[in-house]
Amino acid sequence: MLALHITSMKQFMNQLLVSDAFDIFLLEEAVITTANTYTLDGYVNREFYSPEDLNSGQIPDYEYSPWSTMKGLCFQLIKGKRTPLSFRFIFHLKPEQALKLLEKANCSVEPSSIKALVLTIRYDGTKAVLTTGCAYHAFVMSKEAEQIWDKALTRYLSGKNIPYEML
Repeated sequence: MLALHITSMKQFMNQLLVSDAFDIFLLEEAVITTANTYTLDGYVNREFYSPEDLNSGQIPDYEYSPWSTMKGLCFQLIKGKRTPLSFRFIFHLKPEQALKLLEKANCSVEPSSIKALVLTIRYDGTKAVLTTGCAYHAFVMSKEAEQIWDKALTRYLSGKNIPYEML
């Protein structure tokens, strides 16, 4: 697990809400507190869609919604003259991205035992902290997947020019 303090909120928020930098993630949950508190469950309700929609390939076959489809709504809730009181986003790296990352690093942990590589973003009204994690289907002794994820995320943030400090 890794905790990172974002040192440039303006640049980070632009990358998060405007650019495609975080489109490699699925949104599990968003909680945004402004004048009201909004809670978004990113779980995809497949019952909402017709069989034709589901078979067309236009609806991604993910458990959670792609960030690219949810960030506009979150942006609308956050934008304005006043800074939000707080927000929290829980992201999962898209499964195909996670598999690619772990295979490239020759991870010894069986990929099927990993549920998700998780990124949590918490903003408390003054600062944003990013925390990594790895969710497993069952107990795993090795921390190798988590270490690979931690290193990959710091490289990714640096590549996107998102400044941070380790906590």
